Amino acid sequence: MARVSRLSSSRIAITAVGCVTPLGESLEETFAALLRGESGVGPIQNFDATGFPVTFAAELKTRPKMDQGRLKLHLTEVCWRQMVQQIGDTPLPERIGVCVGSEAARPDLQDFASRMRSNEPPLLEELQRNAADAPARWLAEEVGATGSVSTISTACTSSSQAIGEGFLRIQRGEVDAMIVGGVDVLVGPLMVTGFSLLGALSSRNDDPEAASRPFDKDRDGFVLGEGAGFLLLETEESAARAGRKPLGELSGYGCSCNAWRITDSPPDGRGAAQSMEAALETAGIGPADVGYINAHGTSTGMNDPSESAGIQRVFGEHTMDVPVSSSKSMMGHLVAACGAVEALVCLEVVREGQIPMTLNLENPDPNCPVRHVRGAPLKSTVRHALSNAFGFGGSNGSLVVSAWD
Repeated sequence: MARVSRLSSSRIAITAVGCVTPLGESLEETFAALLRGESGVGPIQNFDATGFPVTFAAELKTRPKMDQGRLKLHLTEVCWRQMVQQIGDTPLPERIGVCVGSEAARPDLQDFASRMRSNEPPLLEELQRNAADAPARWLAEEVGATGSVSTISTACTSSSQAIGEGFLRIQRGEVDAMIVGGVDVLVGPLMVTGFSLLGALSSRNDDPEAASRPFDKDRDGFVLGEGAGFLLLETEESAARAGRKPLGELSGYGCSCNAWRITDSPPDGRGAAQSMEAALETAGIGPADVGYINAHGTSTGMNDPSESAGIQRVFGEHTMDVPVSSSKSMMGHLVAACGAVEALVCLEVVREGQIPMTLNLENPDPNCPVRHVRGAPLKSTVRHALSNAFGFGGSNGSLVVSAWD
């Protein structure tokens, strides 16, 4: 188990955010849609899915016609422009780094093969923008980041661990600020087919909006989504020097590996529990202090009971005191971007005092005995919110987002 401890007494502030999801083109739009219980799931629009085993997904509301590599960079830039508006004229610190959760983009393989056969190899620029590290490189050049710049590709845990790594680098005093987050755009023929063959995707083609139903006993798989979420993290002192008012605090981070199987999690939830325990320990809080858990909640047969078991292991007698919901019920699974976007949802929860529900949770699975928020949002003052992300391959990441006094 990977545990971390505070190496600095400085609080780590969240001072700017950027977000694009199937529910909205900003964090405010996305969170408002979550509170309304809207679904971003519908028939696939960006390619002809006729004859595919799954014909629906959670696509972006506005999706430019461009290849996946360009689209990832476009979403990264959109998020950064949102952050620039919030930063305004205040100066960024010189010691700033970047860490992004991202997977390699999937180019049109038939087109690539055809060009190779005709001695027309893919352009270097095209290969570079499809690389996993393209968003991090773009941000580093845009900001002039000379601190640590890196990319994390751990499937569904990528952006949670990217945020956590940024947290650690600031804690160790390597930098004063980090731009962290994640981006992913996997809604395409290859990924829809691949996840379908794995049996991971819901096949409710006749009722897409009801397809993502985390913790429901009638769930049959997740819904593929796409989007991006980014945060500016910095020390309290850095924010104060620049005159930036913190939106919230990133107070805890934990990670672990299941060492189990690539496609599912141990039934006893031990890997998830280790990740959550480390995050709470880093934040210096206990189970009774957590006011909300944004679950990984994929709507798959194995993940939901495993995560529920992990929550029970950590929270014990407090399990039924802590509201739990899954944003994926409305925006689908954003894969490498899900951890960042869901951490931003937690930020809004501690700021707004409203907890989104889990959509489509009509018949709670008795194997998932946690305090579900369903039917309507829950009004509650939340000081600390826990965000979980658990990925294919067994990686786990948990973040604690706290209110700024």
